[in-house]
Amino acid sequence: MSMQIQEYAKRLKLSWVREHYGEIKAESHEDYLLQLFEREIQQREERKINSMLTQACLPKVSDNPFNWKDIVLTKGLNKEYLLNATFLEQKENLIFYGGVGTGKTFLATLIGLNAIHKYGKPIKFYTVASLVNQLLEANEKGNLNKLFKKIEKLDLLILDELGYIPLHKQGAELLFQVISMCYERKSIIITTNLQFGQWNHVFGDPILTEAVIDRLIHHSHLVVFKGQSNRMKESLLQN
Repeated sequence: MSMQIQEYAKRLKLSWVREHYGEIKAESHEDYLLQLFEREIQQREERKINSMLTQACLPKVSDNPFNWKDIVLTKGLNKEYLLNATFLEQKENLIFYGGVGTGKTFLATLIGLNAIHKYGKPIKFYTVASLVNQLLEANEKGNLNKLFKKIEKLDLLILDELGYIPLHKQGAELLFQVISMCYERKSIIITTNLQFGQWNHVFGDPILTEAVIDRLIHHSHLVVFKGQSNRMKESLLQN
């Protein structure tokens, strides 16, 4: 009998049921089935979340609570709107501007984690340099559409460290294609240490730069990080 149950559970892809059906204690058939289904659904949700976290490639961040003291939010924006990923429903973008080490990546990661854990939203984290390198490699190998399709499945694309290195012409053009593809279809978070007027240093072409900014700032919120470098402060405290 037990072998048949395990075989049927396997064929129905009920992995938790297959291994643990004998562990449930219940006072009625209905209660037994209810617990059985609840545990199976719970395990499936956990597997789904773990798979999404693996796919997201989010960086590890501190367990300390995020410090909002030096964060300037534009009118109509509050931290709940960000952390609850409400902006995703509106297909809005977030531009995080501030100096190195002021918490831009930290907050972007927290928002990404909430989007996955609370709402099951597919997301992906890239540094701008790593995404451009992947785009160039995929283009060279003829796999660019495959990478584009992966990005199209996302609800949130996080692009970290825009402005740290200038992009070559082809890389800048491919990044523009990604931003255009996401325009009004999904949300982007960009972290940068450059004001918009300096973005030409990254993209290298004023017309392309204007086109990138035009697509990003439409339906977007600017969040300014005015504090000093957290890493610098931690280093000074340790000395």
